[in-house]
Amino acid sequence: MLDGRVKTLHPKIHGGLLGKRNVPYHVDQMKEQGIEPIDLVAVNLYPFEETISKPGCTLEDAIENIDIGGPAMIRSAAKNYPDVIVIVDPRDYDWVIREMEENNGVLSMKTRYALACKVFGHTARYDSMISSYLSHEGSTPHFPEMLNLQFEKVTELRYGENPHQRGAFYREIHIQEPCVSNAVIHQGKAMSFNNYLDADSALDLVKEFEEPVAVIMKHNNPCGVASSGELREAYILAREADPVSAFGGVVAFNRPVDEETAKEIVSTFVEVVIAPGYNPGVLEIFGTKENIRILEVEIWGMERIHDMDLKKIVGGLIYQDRDLGSVDIRDMEIVSKRRPTEEEIKAMSFAWKVAKHVKSNAIILARTNRTVGIGAGQMSRVDSTRLAIAKAQSPTQGCALASDAFFPFRDGIDEAAKSGATAIVQPGGSIKDNEVIAAANEYDMAMVFTRMRHFRH
Repeated sequence: MLDGRVKTLHPKIHGGLLGKRNVPYHVDQMKEQGIEPIDLVAVNLYPFEETISKPGCTLEDAIENIDIGGPAMIRSAAKNYPDVIVIVDPRDYDWVIREMEENNGVLSMKTRYALACKVFGHTARYDSMISSYLSHEGSTPHFPEMLNLQFEKVTELRYGENPHQRGAFYREIHIQEPCVSNAVIHQGKAMSFNNYLDADSALDLVKEFEEPVAVIMKHNNPCGVASSGELREAYILAREADPVSAFGGVVAFNRPVDEETAKEIVSTFVEVVIAPGYNPGVLEIFGTKENIRILEVEIWGMERIHDMDLKKIVGGLIYQDRDLGSVDIRDMEIVSKRRPTEEEIKAMSFAWKVAKHVKSNAIILARTNRTVGIGAGQMSRVDSTRLAIAKAQSPTQGCALASDAFFPFRDGIDEAAKSGATAIVQPGGSIKDNEVIAAANEYDMAMVFTRMRHFRH
């Protein structure tokens, strides 16, 4: 009745599901009420997930695909699993039938229990998906009182971050943005915990650029980033920025890989390559190095999703907006006496895009199309500056320098000047900004404030 909204909620059904066959009182009451025991329930819930995945799905469409009786029936059956077999996944039909045929229609208690456990995971996912969808569609708070997250297991890993840790990879339900989670894996060994982290970070960085770019990621920090009209040259420039660190790294591109680039990649040791495509013949080249993981992600035509970012801590997690903030260097506040040249603007813009993806404290020395030195993850900004200079494999004279947060003292500017850097882009906001600006003016540096910080922990 009611357009199909009411089908199954009735004592003849739920009594038949919940009555315990080994409890005489239950059996007697069922007989008195004419309730027949139900031995097996197979239910495919209304296709809520498939419905909201369709383009043009309306709120009304979604609501009409919220199952009521189905979850009630399978929960009842699962609660009484010693007496009732319950199946919610068509992929289980064949092996359940085989076990029943082999045992005169009977399933073991172990199997019944496993199927019952699957029910509650299934309904938890179903309800959580509904909650998440309605939260995004309605006027619910940006940070809900109860946070429901939806992830499905893709695979177990050989181990986690270290060999003594167990690990598994879970994929977010209905992720739309091109990402490592929905990449096509063409070849290679199974992805490791660290491979996933580095590939995700590398891909996130290449999305910052419209021009052809190559990124080499190592231990979740870029060790080289470069752009060129020829992808092979971009890769070589990125590798030359820090060839020692690039060994065994993860390489990402925002253009399809051609044969010449592929040949250059296989000439050294690389763990993972991720790109939006591979030209004819390229996969055969990579096939000569069968352990290299080759991932394909179509990154064009879809916007980066303004979703949330979370970090787990013991006993809880921290939930925040994803850092998708960006600025145009040409529109930023020039705080130095000298205005930056056109070349310095381009170099600052390149460095600033990279700085956003480097662990804090982050300092980037760059030219218009490549990084020269990267200082990452230091406890003081001046040490990051010194590290970036020390890591440089080519002259730093004339480079631009980007800092992911403000300079608390002028010492970072002094170190930058010693290296020959001529332009600095930083957020500003220090109580000693005037001293920092004065230092830049002393060295005739151009300095730009973005008023946007990019800490990354």
